[in-house]
Amino acid sequence: MGLGQSSKTPVTNDTDEVNFDHFQILRAIGKGSFGKVCIVQKKDTKKMYAMKYMNKLKCVERNEVRNVLKEMQIMQNLEHPFLVNFWYSFQDEEDMFMVVDLLLGGDLRYHLQQNVHFTESTVKLYICELALALGYLRCKHIIHRQDLLPDFNLIFLTTGHVHLTDFNIAAIVKEDLKATSIAGTKPYMAPELFQNFEGSHPGYSFSVDWWSLGITAYELLRGQRPYVMRSNTPSNEILQMFHKIHPTYPAAWSLEMKSLLRKLLSIDVQKRISCLAELQDLDYVSDVNWDAVLSKQLSPGFIPNRRRLNCDPTFELEEMILESKPLHKKKKRLARKTREQGSDGSPQVNAFVND
Repeated sequence: MGLGQSSKTPVTNDTDEVNFDHFQILRAIGKGSFGKVCIVQKKDTKKMYAMKYMNKLKCVERNEVRNVLKEMQIMQNLEHPFLVNFWYSFQDEEDMFMVVDLLLGGDLRYHLQQNVHFTESTVKLYICELALALGYLRCKHIIHRQDLLPDFNLIFLTTGHVHLTDFNIAAIVKEDLKATSIAGTKPYMAPELFQNFEGSHPGYSFSVDWWSLGITAYELLRGQRPYVMRSNTPSNEILQMFHKIHPTYPAAWSLEMKSLLRKLLSIDVQKRISCLAELQDLDYVSDVNWDAVLSKQLSPGFIPNRRRLNCDPTFELEEMILESKPLHKKKKRLARKTREQGSDGSPQVNAFVND
């Protein structure tokens, strides 16, 4: 029932199709916008991964099947040092699964909630690392669009380097075409995503991801976002906010960092930094060794605690106590269901994903 396997160098020598039985479930570590995430170990190689799983019935009910399959298709064709890379995907009667790189440094939101102070030099490195990831995605004609928000979309390797994940609402654009569908998390969405001209959207491109990068960098430095809005704030109010409210930049920040953030947070798309080359042309990053950044040779100013999982422990408690169908009991549950239904009884939901 496999959905696909990464084109990267295989991590196993066997030729059998990978499925749920090949992994040992260790513990739950988080929630994404489309499912839950747990730590797993592949039984033959003992290699550790993160496994994202999504309930198929819930995906159908919420009309999310297309996005889930699109995310799998996108991730199978990506490989980059600052992306969370894909390895396997498969399904069973209840869930769809994606097995990806395991990064135990936690997400940026978790560390912000732990009152971690990110220095300007550290944030500068994060900007460079994520700029390389965005430059790679642009070469692949992909607008991430999920927003570079600190909640689980930006997570740490234990060595302190930041990685981008979650492609379930990414858009693929060809040549000079623009995306038009509206998706994202409002506090991180660029102004052009809120504009409507006579009922139809004029479209947007890769620049929306660079606005999100600016919002995230500002938040890491200051501990709050430059614009205060909620998920239910009307779009017309948000557009007015962009024109009436001007972000404040603390005097303690360097002039160069403030200049960079203003260029990333330009309401005028034509004046906004929107590609890697434009960022690299700035004097502020003239001292950056980009090859060293790409190979993760530069030491980050913040290193997550390696003695802890760097995630909210309630994820595991919820899985063990509140979840009606816990993952670690899946094998017994499906076996019992098969016995009750008979050997030919299988849920109809199984048919919506092609093997």
